[in-house]
Amino acid sequence: MGEVKPDYERFLITAEYRYWKVYLHEQQQYLGRVYVSAKRDDASGFAGTAYWRHSFQAMNKGECEELFEIVMPKIQYALCELWLPDRFNYAELENEWEHLHVHIIPRYKAPRMFDGITFTDTRWGKNYAPYDKAFKVPKETLMSIRDKIQQALG
Repeated sequence: MGEVKPDYERFLITAEYRYWKVYLHEQQQYLGRVYVSAKRDDASGFAGTAYWRHSFQAMNKGECEELFEIVMPKIQYALCELWLPDRFNYAELENEWEHLHVHIIPRYKAPRMFDGITFTDTRWGKNYAPYDKAFKVPKETLMSIRDKIQQALG
């Protein structure tokens, strides 16, 4: 798989899918934000190669079907069971990591509490970005969010 920053592996949610891995996003301005990453190695960009090799439209049929019919619905269901998001945003950007991956961003009209922390969607009704990158939660809370999502995914 395309190179994930080594410290991000601790955010892996161990739900098993054939084509995708699920990770908790370290930035939890939006409680439960995750991203899914294609498992295949050639879903990464390389110097001098065409962008299409790792772009969203380059998903193969199996990846596409699994993402839209299994992975995304299961993640949405799990997040709804945990924190009742009011809607979801999706992003496939590849600005910082040239590998096929999709962000799933839960959005909330009202603040949510978890582990004694208030999570407020200050951009409700607008694009999720730019978000408050200064908003940080302790590593223990990140691991707790990861574990809750993992449990909800079964």
